[in-house]
Amino acid sequence: MRWLTLYARSRQVPAAFAALLAVTAAVWVPGRDSWNAILAALALTAGVAVTATGLSGQDADLDRTAARPWPVRRFAHLALLGVAAGALVLGVQELGSSTVAVAVVVRDAAGLAGLAGLAVTAAGGHFGWTLPLAWCAISPFVPADGSASSRVAAWLLQPPGTAAATGTAVVLAVAGAVAYTTWGGRR
Repeated sequence: MRWLTLYARSRQVPAAFAALLAVTAAVWVPGRDSWNAILAALALTAGVAVTATGLSGQDADLDRTAARPWPVRRFAHLALLGVAAGALVLGVQELGSSTVAVAVVVRDAAGLAGLAGLAVTAAGGHFGWTLPLAWCAISPFVPADGSASSRVAAWLLQPPGTAAATGTAVVLAVAGAVAYTTWGGRR
């Protein structure tokens, strides 16, 4: 179990968890009476963003020389990031007067975790927050004209059961998981 403790400390998991709690509370407290898909997406994005910085270690060469295989740990870390952010949003929204559908929170958490995995693979751990934040920043401004491209671009804010939104989230989640699990964070 010592390796798990060392891994968690090297990836700043305790600090990331504290930051996850803080940003989720910072979004939920002022919006608890008017909780909606935009606030849920913002809380998920903030949660994924603060935890994604721990997806790469301090020394990429040291990571590559580990005796145990990294792909399993990488996948578990990325999955835990999405699950923790999603579970926390699902938990806090139950304390308010309105909720967002569980399917939407799960879909968005998976897609945002995939985006974080893609960002870490392409740019390194310190930039794991960039793609989730960029997509979240753009989504509310996509015209709601009902076209497939607008449903894909604004997948974070689509209602449950929207095929284009679900498909986009699945593609992002799988692409991010495969890229990060296979190659890890960029040096």
